[in-house]
Amino acid sequence: MDPELSEVRHTVQEALHTLSSSRDGVQISEALKSVKLYLNGVKNTVLPREREEFSKIYFSTFLRCLVNKLSPDWLELLPAGQLEELWDSFFLEGPADQAFLVLMESIIATAGPSYPLMKMAQVLTRFLKMGRLAELMWEMSQQQVPRGSSLLQETLLSKVVCLPDHLSNQMKEQSTPLFFPQNYFPLLGEEIIQVLQKISDSLRGGSDCSISFLSQILAKVCIHGRQKEILGVLVPRLTELTQADCIWQRLSWRLVESVPDRGMEAVVSGLIQEARGARVLSQLLGNLVMKNKKAQFVVTRKCLLLQYRYSTEVLQNLLGYLALDSHRRTLLLQVLKDLLETWGSSSAVKHSPVEQQLYVSKAILICLSHLKESEIEHIREELLTAMMGGVQCHIESSLPQVRHLGMIVAETISSRIHSEGPHLKFQYEENKLTRELLSLVNLKPAEASPPASGDSPSSPVVPAPATQPARLSPEAQAHHEEEHKGSDSDLDSDDEFVPYDMSRDKELKNTKAPVYIRDCLEALTTSEDVERWEVTLQVLESLIKRSPVATKEVSTELVKVLLHLEEKTCMEGFEMLRQRALVAVTVTDPIQVAQYLTSQFYAMNYSLRQRMDILDVLVLAAQELSSPRSLEKAKISGPPEPGVQLLPAPLTPSLNKVPSEDWRRIVEERIKNKTRRFAKGSSRASTANGPNKFNSVVGYFFFPLIERFDRPLVTFDLLGEDSLVLGRLVHTVGILMYFAINTTAAVPMGKALLEFVWTLRFHTDAYVRQGLLYSISSVLWSVPAERLLGDLTDELLETRSWLAAVTENDPDEDCRKLAMQALLLMEKLKDKLPIGSS
Repeated sequence: MDPELSEVRHTVQEALHTLSSSRDGVQISEALKSVKLYLNGVKNTVLPREREEFSKIYFSTFLRCLVNKLSPDWLELLPAGQLEELWDSFFLEGPADQAFLVLMESIIATAGPSYPLMKMAQVLTRFLKMGRLAELMWEMSQQQVPRGSSLLQETLLSKVVCLPDHLSNQMKEQSTPLFFPQNYFPLLGEEIIQVLQKISDSLRGGSDCSISFLSQILAKVCIHGRQKEILGVLVPRLTELTQADCIWQRLSWRLVESVPDRGMEAVVSGLIQEARGARVLSQLLGNLVMKNKKAQFVVTRKCLLLQYRYSTEVLQNLLGYLALDSHRRTLLLQVLKDLLETWGSSSAVKHSPVEQQLYVSKAILICLSHLKESEIEHIREELLTAMMGGVQCHIESSLPQVRHLGMIVAETISSRIHSEGPHLKFQYEENKLTRELLSLVNLKPAEASPPASGDSPSSPVVPAPATQPARLSPEAQAHHEEEHKGSDSDLDSDDEFVPYDMSRDKELKNTKAPVYIRDCLEALTTSEDVERWEVTLQVLESLIKRSPVATKEVSTELVKVLLHLEEKTCMEGFEMLRQRALVAVTVTDPIQVAQYLTSQFYAMNYSLRQRMDILDVLVLAAQELSSPRSLEKAKISGPPEPGVQLLPAPLTPSLNKVPSEDWRRIVEERIKNKTRRFAKGSSRASTANGPNKFNSVVGYFFFPLIERFDRPLVTFDLLGEDSLVLGRLVHTVGILMYFAINTTAAVPMGKALLEFVWTLRFHTDAYVRQGLLYSISSVLWSVPAERLLGDLTDELLETRSWLAAVTENDPDEDCRKLAMQALLLMEKLKDKLPIGSS
């Protein structure tokens, strides 16, 4: 037996015997000091071979013995904390990996809050603050161990990453702030930077080191969802260090390349989000996507096609990273093709959430902005084919936002394909979304032509003080105004004058307005006089309201004429005048007109626009019939209507209303304010009341609309390609159900509407599903609770299970919100209906 090894073994055995049997503080102190000679941090005459043998064979066993002896009485065997300091030194000066493992194992094994637990947590806090984690990782970096072959390495990896979880489980609310994840992982990031600095110095000195352990720590931290905490420290420091140092750049690339495949997605996605710009991302990743298949899949597929949670800035960083290097640009072209394939898929347009379609559209626009003319020329045919198929799928959608996405992307592709010639141009409403999408086409607006001298933003034109013109002579003043005419017109003093009220002015016409309904009917059908035609349409609504008896005689014929009426001139407000006249006729003769309109909705030879006009007229007429006379022009209250607005606002304002009541109200208000009253009765606001005229006619509006929805015509198929009209129909019957509140037909209408909804509940169009969910809310709102209990309990039980599935699984966000609203309405009925426990 080697005498040197025997000496180490003998010393350790003697110390262990003393610790287990002696209660003499001095003797225990001497035993500990004799063992401490073998620690690396102590300068002594012990041979390196003896220190190595002690650290490999005996150190962990000796530490566990120290932990077992830990108690307040034992530490007080020597005064002034001498024994406690000696006890701490073994953990703070010995090999970092073994000291850390023993501390963590002992903390995990200690049951409940106790003195040993608090003491070990205190030592662990000192261990972390002294930077011993960096020593631990540096020791592992110097060991050339193949990945996955060291049990010690796997154990250390688990304990380092899961330290906050273990400490919080053991210490509960007594855990110190350093062990909180938001504090611990930034500290771990700083320690990794220190280890990388040592590796950099070692490489410059010609020594080799392994970075695998650091990569595994980074991967495991990111897998646990702590990318922001650790990368928030690593990314800024690595960005600074890799800017002008090739060794640091290689270290950064190697750090990510050595990440195991199971953690590659978490690390790469975290770096994409934390990097400030595409160039920074390129500094940190290098050509990782060309070397690692998992990283390539994450960057080119998962982050773009399988997820849609990243912001526009992250998308710009990701695609800009692919565009910065000539080798990676091949991936950029492939990404664009894959995005266009998804964008042009009719199935994806129907079943994907609008948010994901917006995400894909943004990615396409960013890709197009990075492409060069030579690359565009190379894939011109593929772009044209994708554009033609994709724009058709989007324009056929019932959702306006999806249609706008298709228009903007198609416009951009067309402009890139035909940069010098004519390209596609659509008409769409400009809003925040469209402006954001169009801004992605040109990522460098700052490269526009600079402003001319004198017009730069740094030297704006400052208007002269108001007192300056008063010091000029009349001739000079005139010359000054002539010189600045046009450019400084906004500085004139015209704002001091109150504009003249011309709201009551009317255009003088030579044609006399008709005074009878039959004259109006004749003018609209046979008259060739354009001016007479316009005047007739302008006064038609007021004549209908003034002559209800005459209107009823020709109501069906008048509705037929108005429904087929086409604009002969560029008349302002034609559609609104026509719609108001149709609504006025329907309100005047609701039974006859409703029967005619509902029958014509399913008739042949009508355009989709005319069918939707029929639905709009029925809704507006139902609103007016169901409201008290003083509230006819009020907006709808109650459940909000999703999707496209069916009701224009204001709903039915009269064109010929003279604002004579305004001045009366103002005068009366002034008199009231200046009149002194000594006694006054209690003021009570007058409430509008009156019979609900919609009660007796609601069945003529509602039931015919849902009778024949499943019978396709030659040019009209609600369950097929005409899903937009089906969506409007579903919204319409839902609104009619809402207006039927407190009517005798509410219960049969609710039952029929729930059956109608149940038939279409799995429709692929999101707009249709939105209408179905709105209709359910209308039923819950309009049908009395006691009748829901008595007549519709079974239907509600089935509907509730469907609503719960929609809130969890429907891809459309608006559908999920509407389903949640309907569930909340059901929750209010829980006390009265036996559905709360189901």
